[in-house]
Amino acid sequence: MSIKHGLLALLDQGPRYGYQLRAEFESRTGSTWPLNVGQVYTTLGRLDRDGLVTPDGEDGEGHVFYRITDAGRRELHTWFDEPVSRAGRPRDELAIKLAMAVTVPGVDVAAVVQSQRTHTLRALQDYTRLKVRAAEDDLAWQLVLESLVFQAEAEVRWLDHCEARIARRDLVAPQAAPLPDTAAPGDERDVADGGRPSRRRGLRGGRR
Repeated sequence: MSIKHGLLALLDQGPRYGYQLRAEFESRTGSTWPLNVGQVYTTLGRLDRDGLVTPDGEDGEGHVFYRITDAGRRELHTWFDEPVSRAGRPRDELAIKLAMAVTVPGVDVAAVVQSQRTHTLRALQDYTRLKVRAAEDDLAWQLVLESLVFQAEAEVRWLDHCEARIARRDLVAPQAAPLPDTAAPGDERDVADGGRPSRRRGLRGGRR
């Protein structure tokens, strides 16, 4: 989630100060991405530095209001117009965890998958209950919840796929390599002769 663009979207509706921005940000996303006020003011400082917002006075309690600039509004519209790049998203910790698990000796990968599936299914149930209770007119919160539901469902399907791949790998165990033949070429040994080199070696027709 881009905190910078989220704050610009809120400021596009009018000047606000830090605590107001934090409260509205969390309200519109259902506290899915909680912010602390330090993050908000640090981001506002960067936005001010880059000319995207500017201070707009104080109230009687000393709260500094910020308003969006024309440059900030252009930045916001560009964000809305362009798709979110998948290449720029944070690394998927679960994918990295399983990639490491299948390569580290002694790790019960099936147990790792099962533990994650249980956790994800529990989260999916929580999201579904929240969606049922969400107000019909709170479209922003419903969209966030639906995104979380779809992500959890996709994760469960991927975990099922991983489990099947791991099971197939375990069934196809590598075949033991044959032991190398250390006998010299043609040095056949006669079992009936106590394992001593056969006198037939090199004779035609097998006669002595």
